[in-house]
Amino acid sequence: MHDTHTSHGHSPVSESDSVENPEDFAFITLRAGGTLVAIEAAKGTRPFIAYCGPDLPGSAAEELALLSTRQHAPGGAAQHLRGSLMNELGTGSSAPSGFVAHRSGKMWATDLRVASSARDGECSLILTCEDAHAGVRTVHKFELDDVTGVLTTGTRVENLQPSPLSLEWCASLTLPFDGRFERILGFSGRWSSEFQIEPIDKFSGSYVRENKAGRTSHDCFPGLFAGAAHTSENSGFAAGFHLAWSGNSKLRVDRLPDGRAILQMGEMLFPAEIDLAQGEAYTTPDMVACWSKDGFSGVSQKLHRYLEGNVFDKRIEARPRKVHYNTWEAVYFDHSEARLLDLAEKAAEVGAERFVLDDGWFGGRRNDQAGLGDWWVSPDVYPDGLHTLVNRVRELGMEFGIWFEPEMVNPDSDLFRKHPDWVLHADGVEPIESRHQLTLDLTRQEVFDYLYEKIDAVVSEYGVDYIKWDMNRDTQYPGSNGRGAMHRQTHAVYALMAKLRAAHPQLEIESCSSGGARADYGVLRHTDRIWTSDNNDARHRHQIMRGASHFFPLSVLGNHIGPRHCHITHRIFSMEFRAASAIFGHMGMELDLAEETPEDRAVLARAIALHKTYRDLIHGGDFYRLEAADYLNAVGCVAQDKSEALFSCAQLDLQPTTLPARLRFVGLDSAKHYRVKLVWPDRDKSVSSPSIIDAADLLESGTRFTGTALMEHGMQFPLVMPDTCLIYHLQAEG
Repeated sequence: MHDTHTSHGHSPVSESDSVENPEDFAFITLRAGGTLVAIEAAKGTRPFIAYCGPDLPGSAAEELALLSTRQHAPGGAAQHLRGSLMNELGTGSSAPSGFVAHRSGKMWATDLRVASSARDGECSLILTCEDAHAGVRTVHKFELDDVTGVLTTGTRVENLQPSPLSLEWCASLTLPFDGRFERILGFSGRWSSEFQIEPIDKFSGSYVRENKAGRTSHDCFPGLFAGAAHTSENSGFAAGFHLAWSGNSKLRVDRLPDGRAILQMGEMLFPAEIDLAQGEAYTTPDMVACWSKDGFSGVSQKLHRYLEGNVFDKRIEARPRKVHYNTWEAVYFDHSEARLLDLAEKAAEVGAERFVLDDGWFGGRRNDQAGLGDWWVSPDVYPDGLHTLVNRVRELGMEFGIWFEPEMVNPDSDLFRKHPDWVLHADGVEPIESRHQLTLDLTRQEVFDYLYEKIDAVVSEYGVDYIKWDMNRDTQYPGSNGRGAMHRQTHAVYALMAKLRAAHPQLEIESCSSGGARADYGVLRHTDRIWTSDNNDARHRHQIMRGASHFFPLSVLGNHIGPRHCHITHRIFSMEFRAASAIFGHMGMELDLAEETPEDRAVLARAIALHKTYRDLIHGGDFYRLEAADYLNAVGCVAQDKSEALFSCAQLDLQPTTLPARLRFVGLDSAKHYRVKLVWPDRDKSVSSPSIIDAADLLESGTRFTGTALMEHGMQFPLVMPDTCLIYHLQAEG
């Protein structure tokens, strides 16, 4: 169905990226959005990146290349081996190669030389390299976003000779890693604890992360941040890097004995997964790179704007991100039309704008052991279909959403009994059990067509507005016809999503993968929201959301209010804290509203109303993570014109000192005055009085302060108990 080797979709390098008017540029300077990339690329030479990072105004590639001159070191090669864009084996560089290919074990020492280059203004370049002996051509595209300066780059590999070319590894690019970076922030975790920040101090050798999960994964997110010794959230030199890909991946940072450091990111390939016949090509996923002198939050702000301007679907950018009610933790598989209708009534009463029917509505799906793949409304549970529920949801003013897990099948299903050969597998190896599921082979046309037909039928019959698209297991043996197939499988998933959105222009899709295991810029080209984690523990959510915010804006990060007694951690939280913890994000609910007291439902309704009041600011403002003690999580959204701001500060544990530290706001206009009010909760939570809340009248008319005082001097945080979240609104005056 899908081309075996050529990537489809929005890769920066495609088959149409040919060089119509090639030129011979000895030096190339790309400059846009505050970023500079300087490349030495004379025809017939190995291309070399002399510099990439924040703009150096007035500097050109020629002088940066000269300033980068290195020399022979005694005990080494007679000349300095500086490598190339891919550090391929034929360069002789001791640095890890970003390109490994061969022809039946021979012709492996590829040495790519510049064949041509073509520019499109100040911020775009296509650079073509060839090794005539090895019969390999690579086409590299560099694209700087003119607003944010974010660099998107990727490589296409073409086989020019009759014999097959076996590709074992191809990084999107081998990128110089600035020597000033002394810290790395990796992103790890597990199910229900995604996006955990993993600080890595300066090292010698290699930092390597390999992901074979067949999805972005819970534990090996394909991205990292880097900072200098004194970089903080809002000051200092920083950078962020991400592989825009939802399949297997590898990233590595290598610090070399000669003092250099390099970064590589790319798709991790299974043996013989990519064998190119003559004329065939393989395209890497995009690698996205971003630099800032304004700290880690400065990098995040650029990445967020890049997503909004270049990746997100323009169909929905003018729509508000609707508040969800999801049925999962309320009913699980115990579906009852009467109960769901009651939940819909209560959801509408507290302000929900979308009702999402989760797992359990189809086939024989009464538990997690059966029914996946049988995508029709269960006549046992809904003898008259879903029309009664859907119609009532719409009468209540809400949109209707529904859950699918298209890529998976239960062995106990009509589909598997009829087509047991429709799954990915490795010959001679028993499948690994996981959640009673197997992965369907979407590279087969008949499987792709079956899934499209079934999903399209449900969406069409019920006018579905929204799909929660889940993927609940790793794929350990992604084989099809005896060969590795995760590359083709991932593109087939993208194609299925794209086909559904094309057929239903108003349809929105959420990327869920047993929580946040498929969250990346690749899947966001085809979806509209990320389910950040299955863990709705209000305290833990602050940590998860903080980690995810490094790469993703709040507008796409699903953040739900869970039940009083958290189903995963068994901790108990007040509605005030649960609701406040979900306001910063794409807000939703996942709890049994019938079990909540009328008083708590009233608190919930106030929180949802507050979110709607400031939704444009939360989803459209510049996002900041504040420097704060470990027992606090402080974040804020500041309007781009700095006319107002909203800050959330959650105390998650006891402070070690008698009183908490001051809260220093960020991102304000130092020349403006701001009226500060406490908008959540609606009562004083201080354990003693009078506090700053009383002294500054924060619950009533508030007090006016200079932006300078709020940022440099700061405001005393009141003494409150753990699991208390305060939300401040700042409005510029005069």
